[in-house]
Amino acid sequence: MNNKTLAVIGGGAAGFFAAVNASRLHPNYKVTIFEKSREVLSKVRISGGGRCNVTHHCFDPEILSHAYPRGGKELRWAFEQFQARDTVDWFESRGVELKTESDGRMFPVTDDSATIISTLKEEARRNKVAAQTKMRVDGIEQTGELPPEYKLHLRDAPSRNFDAVIVATGGSNRRTTYEWLTDLGHSIVEPVPSLFTFNFRDKIFEDLAGISIPEGSVSIEGTSFEHIGPILITHWGLSGPAVLKTSAWAARYLYEQEYRFTVRVNWIHPHIEQQARKTIKKLRQDNSRKMVSKQDSFPIPNRLWQRFLSLNEIPQEMRWAEVSNQQVHQLAQYLTGATYDIQGKTTYKDEFVTSGGIPLSEVNMGTMESKQCPNLYFAGEVLNIDGITGGYNFQSAWTTGWIAAQSIGS
Repeated sequence: MNNKTLAVIGGGAAGFFAAVNASRLHPNYKVTIFEKSREVLSKVRISGGGRCNVTHHCFDPEILSHAYPRGGKELRWAFEQFQARDTVDWFESRGVELKTESDGRMFPVTDDSATIISTLKEEARRNKVAAQTKMRVDGIEQTGELPPEYKLHLRDAPSRNFDAVIVATGGSNRRTTYEWLTDLGHSIVEPVPSLFTFNFRDKIFEDLAGISIPEGSVSIEGTSFEHIGPILITHWGLSGPAVLKTSAWAARYLYEQEYRFTVRVNWIHPHIEQQARKTIKKLRQDNSRKMVSKQDSFPIPNRLWQRFLSLNEIPQEMRWAEVSNQQVHQLAQYLTGATYDIQGKTTYKDEFVTSGGIPLSEVNMGTMESKQCPNLYFAGEVLNIDGITGGYNFQSAWTTGWIAAQSIGS
């Protein structure tokens, strides 16, 4: 019999996962999800290009925790309770088989986020979780003696009382989004974007959008921020895992720089300049009668290679035999350390990740309960937690949602 009530504010990955597990583990609770938008799990639907990057194939809590620029230390112990292996087991026990791609990302074998969404919704139906959409919570009021109840002030609907609340509203780049939580005594770490692409001041590659290289390194001049991985050219500048990882770790620094900085790219990592020079000289020796526009020694698509030549003022119709030592030196320098002025960023509006939110020092990370307010819990990106790209942000959502669900009524 449901003789207690739990409100889950937010119908995203963390909130939905918390709700279905809380109802399953604590059948004496009637659980209601309040989602301000028209549908639940909207970010799950679009993630991974509509395939849903459920988690990352890393089953060691210590290693897994290193993927979080903010919150890694605290998540290290949270992952002892629920980690990526547990996520895989949870979904597979409900008939969802996951696969691992070469970079460690894990997706449903269907390559369709609807598989994950339908599984979560079926779990909600089975455990009698109510989900109310287009229902915005404007504030929470603590009422009564200890243990307190919580009155939810709903926009365009009467206020409702609950025995416990899980806040899983997700991240936002606007501080005002969190202000209703400060009324409960919580502080807010200033929110800033975490995962974003770098926009060139000069659009030298905009006609090459979609071209990528398998492995390069991206670093921010004057800092120690540097990451390795695939690089993708966009209409505006650079993206891909190497760029997104760098943006995550450097999120607060780049915010302070107002997203104006210089990025250095090694397009042929792990080659260094000396190795690149040696390879180019061999190209010159072995292909003396061929045009420089053709090469097969570097994993660079032909159109991009031709653009590199143009940027270094090397005519494409030139024969390799005609390339001077100075041009060899110049091209080797460019391939291993080209610099570009960045002016601005692009954040995909539905897939953004935020650095900031509720400070972890104000939350018991073993239960996700507020240290200020008994029976008030947090899960997901509303906390000051963010991971690099690759399924890590969903994993922190599943983990914190699971722990909050476990802890209700304890």
